[in-house]
Amino acid sequence: MAAALDDAAAASAEHPRDRRASGTALALGASASGQTGAAVGALAFADLGVPGVVAVRQVVAALALNTVVRWSPRSLDRRTWVLVASLAAVMGLMNLTIYLAVDRIGLGLAVTVEFLGPLAVAVGTSRRVVDVLAAVAAAVGVLVLVAPGPSSDVAGILLALAAAAAWATYILLSRALGARLPGLQGAAAAATVLAVAWALPVLVVVLLARPPWQALALAAVCGVMSSALPYPADMAALRRLPASTYSTLLSVNPVWAFLAGVVLLGERVSAHEVVGGALVVLANAVITALPGRRPGTSPAGAPLAGPSARPSGGDDDGGARA
Repeated sequence: MAAALDDAAAASAEHPRDRRASGTALALGASASGQTGAAVGALAFADLGVPGVVAVRQVVAALALNTVVRWSPRSLDRRTWVLVASLAAVMGLMNLTIYLAVDRIGLGLAVTVEFLGPLAVAVGTSRRVVDVLAAVAAAVGVLVLVAPGPSSDVAGILLALAAAAAWATYILLSRALGARLPGLQGAAAAATVLAVAWALPVLVVVLLARPPWQALALAAVCGVMSSALPYPADMAALRRLPASTYSTLLSVNPVWAFLAGVVLLGERVSAHEVVGGALVVLANAVITALPGRRPGTSPAGAPLAGPSARPSGGDDDGGARA
């Protein structure tokens, strides 16, 4: 908490140009760390299985959030607990389906398709023609990206779409919970519930199978890079950047995912994937960057979007992936 206050003071003392530059570097660094961590986690699929990797990551996420956020279970009323439990369930579904999709169709493709979730939330809460056109461009991009045909991994694409739907639901639940709990308290509560109710039992089962320590180390690194590091970096970035700028920067996530997949997982990227991915990224960037967007409707904001993701309160468009 003291570190967060120190960062807030440092951010306010910076020159506006320096503040924007440091905020941009933090946002891009957090995004790159998250996607690199996902690729590292994929390296452990063969030994731990997808549920095992997700369990390790979720435990690390809960520990990371509870390190920087203070919340009390006794302070939550029944309605808030219902929202927390719902958010935890959706968080688990989102993380499990996206990693299952990564295992089948690759990191870059899975993450790009998943971005349709927040994009749908943005378009659904907007009345601008440009947002509808951007959504059409994104849909075309996905069709080009997946190149549907007899050889397509339909199950993998459906899993990525399920992750997209879970992400969209997560955004809406985060906003509802953010209206009842300040800062990241709602996210911390949901991550803790999920870690205790699902991730810990799965992790125990995985450990009983005595997997190689290297696989556990890879999964732990995934948790650190995808959760522990991005949280404080995102919080610091949001203190230095307008929410719209921050959300636009997050549109680069699929790019990082493709790069991480190529470098760490040896995935091949074809021309149609480059074109399709570029259309999806462009659609996200257009919707978040152009003026006139309603507050809190960014497609590029991560699942903790809404007031619950804002370190200093107020409306927000993005936050750290859990």
